[in-house]
Amino acid sequence: MLRSLLSSFCYSAAPSSQESQFVPKINVTNRNAVALEVEATNGISVMENIRDLDASVDAICGGLCSCATCHVFIDADWTAKLGTRSSEEQDLVGHLSSFDPDRSRLSCQIMMSDELDGLTLTVAPEDF
Repeated sequence: MLRSLLSSFCYSAAPSSQESQFVPKINVTNRNAVALEVEATNGISVMENIRDLDASVDAICGGLCSCATCHVFIDADWTAKLGTRSSEEQDLVGHLSSFDPDRSRLSCQIMMSDELDGLTLTVAPEDF
């Protein structure tokens, strides 16, 4: 009887198999034109989510918005959802030879959240 009671308690305390943790995704096209879907972590920058991929951003400054080596092109469907660049970000990307006034962003300046699930971007060519 006790074993049955404990067993039912343990099972009822465990999370349901139907409960699942939502994991947002980022659609990335790397510098080799390879399309990838990345499972992202919320609360950190897009740069931190993609920097370890092959042919991805370099992120030399580690996310301090001081080098522009995490430059990406945001898909046109997403640009309005991200808001505008800060003046610091604009100063950095505006001088790049690959600058696109509509799509260029520094991935270190975009914080990942559930609302960005499906974000689509292309890693910009190296400009240094």
